[in-house]
Amino acid sequence: VQLQASGGGLVQPGGSLRLSCTALGRTDRSFATAWFRRAPGNEREFVGAIKWNTDSTYYADSVKGRVTISRDHANNTAYLQMSSLKPEDTGVYYCAVDPSYSGDSPSYAYWGQGTLVTVSS
Repeated sequence: VQLQASGGGLVQPGGSLRLSCTALGRTDRSFATAWFRRAPGNEREFVGAIKWNTDSTYYADSVKGRVTISRDHANNTAYLQMSSLKPEDTGVYYCAVDPSYSGDSPSYAYWGQGTLVTVSS
């Protein structure tokens, strides 16, 4: 399974951004997609996840209410919609996919290349 992530960029505080993550290869509806991020000087942090078979979503407390994860089943693409962005949301965002939901653990089997999000005026 290969992941193609896109959508990062520079956004002003309070702005919005949508990241996408397309899974290519052999997948199954039991899979899950998770988003992680790594801010400069910090450890990798769980942002949220979605289960493919139920579209159930899970979010870290730090982003709850400002982030929505969704999935386009036809295109095998998951989205991370972020709003009311803050400078502390700056970092490299990674999508990850696993044959089963792994919660906030970074044990997901497949990882995208990371996309940089910079929140700055």
